[in-house]
Amino acid sequence: MPARDIGLTWPTDPRARTVAESLLADLTDSRPLADWSRSAGAGARTPARLFVAETGHGFGRWRERLRVQEAMPLPAQGRSVESVTHRVGHASSSAFMPAFRRTVGPSPGQFFR
Repeated sequence: MPARDIGLTWPTDPRARTVAESLLADLTDSRPLADWSRSAGAGARTPARLFVAETGHGFGRWRERLRVQEAMPLPAQGRSVESVTHRVGHASSSAFMPAFRRTVGPSPGQFFR
């Protein structure tokens, strides 16, 4: 099964970029965008618009793609799917696997075989 390109476009506006960099620093932080927006010094809707305009994805989808991107090298380091799941901020592997499939194409098991 062919894998999809998971190239991730980063926002350039400082308010959205602050949110994106904070997410990268702590993938397990699942705060909603409104909370992230306050910490970036913006209103709740501004970063939402910026993520779509600058990355082509809404905030939730962008965060999901970031988590999958950061998960990609971990199985090659010998980490289990369950370990990877928690490290990138998903509560369970049953939540991580559909996100991985939506982003990459095959399941983690198929992809890493």
